[in-house]
Amino acid sequence: MSPTVVLTVTVAGLVAVGVYLLTSRHLSRVVLGVVVMSNGVNLLLIAAAGPAGPAPIAGPGGAVPEEELASAADPLPQAFVLTAIVITFAVTAFGLALSYRLGRLEDDDVVHDAGPHRRTRGEPAGAAGPGDPDRDERHERAGGAPR
Repeated sequence: MSPTVVLTVTVAGLVAVGVYLLTSRHLSRVVLGVVVMSNGVNLLLIAAAGPAGPAPIAGPGGAVPEEELASAADPLPQAFVLTAIVITFAVTAFGLALSYRLGRLEDDDVVHDAGPHRRTRGEPAGAAGPGDPDRDERHERAGGAPR
């Protein structure tokens, strides 16, 4: 089996697992899905860059011999991947902070459907009554007031 086939299967597996995790309602799984899928895309960019070669660095005289320049590695995909790693780190940090905050407020990290909210319609914050369909059922079962 050639290295290209192994890389293609690995990229396909990482992206498939990432998409599967992205479809979850748990925010921590969504963050993990973003990380896994990002790793798959980064591997795809490196695999698409072509074979490895010597670094495209000029020598002491400032000139690069033509035979080294023809076989040198392309630095652009490596720069793209480095940028993608930094962006993924920032998105992961934001997603983990969001997941932590949601876990502290709701006692879990499940993202629920966003229905119409009374605050967006100009009504006061505590206007939801016990028979209101916009009220969260979890709090009614627990006997508590909505947060």
